Amino acid sequence: MKDKSVEATAETADGWIPIFYLPEKAHFVWGDALRLGNTRRSASLAPLQTLAGGDVMITDDQHAAATLLDEGRPQAALYIGGMGARGKNFYNDILSAYGWEKAARTIQDLYLDGKKKEAATAIPADYLSATALVGPLGHVKERLAAYREAGVTHLQMSLHGSLDQRVATVEAMRKLADEG
Repeated sequence: MKDKSVEATAETADGWIPIFYLPEKAHFVWGDALRLGNTRRSASLAPLQTLAGGDVMITDDQHAAATLLDEGRPQAALYIGGMGARGKNFYNDILSAYGWEKAARTIQDLYLDGKKKEAATAIPADYLSATALVGPLGHVKERLAAYREAGVTHLQMSLHGSLDQRVATVEAMRKLADEG
């Protein structure tokens, strides 16, 4: 089903907002459907715009970065573990296609067995890091380049901290985008 909806999006829509987007591996999940839909896309339409991203925080504080990423665990566990039956969960399929098949099964088993905290703990830390732009400036710059290289045209940013910190983050991200 996801393939057909992504195909139709690539064929007819102005934009696409994928969930749990990991730029280096997105082609494993959506590549074929996007290619097929784009082959049928009318020449009268502008190219498909892609909006993806996630948590953004530029910091050298490893503890702050890890804490922010850990805050995403319960929601990721809900989707990967609890949205659907065993063997029929779109979000679990995404994590599996990205290469975390064992973790996806474990998360789902724990979640569906009522062990939600354990399911959240089982979310791979490297997955959380790869789907966010959180860490030192150099790391965030590399993540931004990965999104750009994967064809993302618009960056979705979930900002954190005080208003001043959020404004500073937007200004830093704008500068990084201009450099790219």
